Amino acid sequence: MNPAHLKDLPPAILLLGPTACGKTALAVELAQRLPVEIISVDSAMVYRHMDIGTAKPDAATLAAAPHHLIDLIAPTQSYSAAQFCRDALRLMGDITARGRIPLLVGGTMLYFKALREGLSDLPQADPALRAELELKADKLGWPALHVELAQLDPATAARLEPNDAQRIQRALEVCLLSGEPMSALFGRQQALPLPYDITAIALQPSNRAVLHGRIEQRFRAMLQQGLVDEVQWLRGHYELTSNLPSMRCVGYRQAWQYLDGELDNTALCDNGIAATRQLAKRQLTWLRSMQGIETFDCLAADYGSQVQACLRQRLAL
Repeated sequence: MNPAHLKDLPPAILLLGPTACGKTALAVELAQRLPVEIISVDSAMVYRHMDIGTAKPDAATLAAAPHHLIDLIAPTQSYSAAQFCRDALRLMGDITARGRIPLLVGGTMLYFKALREGLSDLPQADPALRAELELKADKLGWPALHVELAQLDPATAARLEPNDAQRIQRALEVCLLSGEPMSALFGRQQALPLPYDITAIALQPSNRAVLHGRIEQRFRAMLQQGLVDEVQWLRGHYELTSNLPSMRCVGYRQAWQYLDGELDNTALCDNGIAATRQLAKRQLTWLRSMQGIETFDCLAADYGSQVQACLRQRLAL
């Protein structure tokens, strides 16, 4: 889009970053100081009754700074990037009509990418093929299917961890249904210009070890707050399986395995921390590949003031 025309578009703010970098706290601070409304960009917070393991803002925080797009669906349901784009664009229009600025906050980088760059014309999910892939994974393990994916779509396999079951399954499904690598389909996507003047802000740690320490501290706190009890309650109130997207979320997968007797207390904690660190690593990899983003060190004492000053100048507030 021609930059000369951006001034004619309504503003919107994107706030991205890895897990445990302080996005929610900063968003709440911004909502109290700037004319913004928060839209959550988090594929786990869409689930109702999944509060502890998603680090969902508590009732007091939501009362002070309401968040759109949380508590949308039951844990038995699924939510796609396409659904997110439809919902986010509708809300952005509503917020703009109220004379306020949409502030999209979260760590689900695929949602941000889809919103900014458009979605590929990927084949719909095929339940029979998914069941076949799950049976194969039960027999051989997801790393074996990751090897298979590497033969069909090396580019996609290279950015996925060998145990990233949900994404490996989807990538194989796309390859087998379309006859083409998912990376090739992504490469042909047709992006429609986002009708907003976007200011994109990323929080990144100057010291990865400090972020890892935060991740460990937060996961241990989730366990103390009752993450396992939360998953046990969910299993008692919904018809859940371990293969549902909700139960594949980091933390919930490990708590499920603990309840099934596959992990002891120590392994539950260690595996949950390791999985969260891997999530942060993937998020940072996504961020490095995204263009037009202004980065701030989330470990700086005054990073909140820096971001606020940047936004006030950029948006003439």
